[in-house]
Amino acid sequence: MDKHASTLDYWQDLATSSHYLTAVSIKRALEEGNYSEAEFGITQLIEALSRSDKHAVRSHLIRLMTHIIKWKAQPEKRSASWAVTIDHARDEIRAYQEANPSITDEKIKEMWAKCFERARRQAELEMQKKSNIDTLSWNEVFNSHLN
Repeated sequence: MDKHASTLDYWQDLATSSHYLTAVSIKRALEEGNYSEAEFGITQLIEALSRSDKHAVRSHLIRLMTHIIKWKAQPEKRSASWAVTIDHARDEIRAYQEANPSITDEKIKEMWAKCFERARRQAELEMQKKSNIDTLSWNEVFNSHLN
């Protein structure tokens, strides 16, 4: 394996395992004047942070969809806590989008189908019954008022 590949592997592994340790290692490389090492580290840290943010958005989207499915399927069980959870998940997704411009509405739409399937499975497990909801629109998930 050449030095470039082993350096890249090192930074990828480190950035995947610990953002903090990656930042410390980048600082050390900069202090030692090893700018090419630091550049590898910065690139891998940025990619790892982006993956982490996308994972968080996916998690919030699944939670949001799960609660909307339950809200629609079980109107008799609607509660203020469900409404708060829905509102909070919407806010969290928007906050991630503001902090990371690469998480666009288009990126969210790309993960939509898989997130919906996971959300429906989760909602069905929580409700202990099959859901008759086959889809959720963007408007239902992000814009509709809860009534």
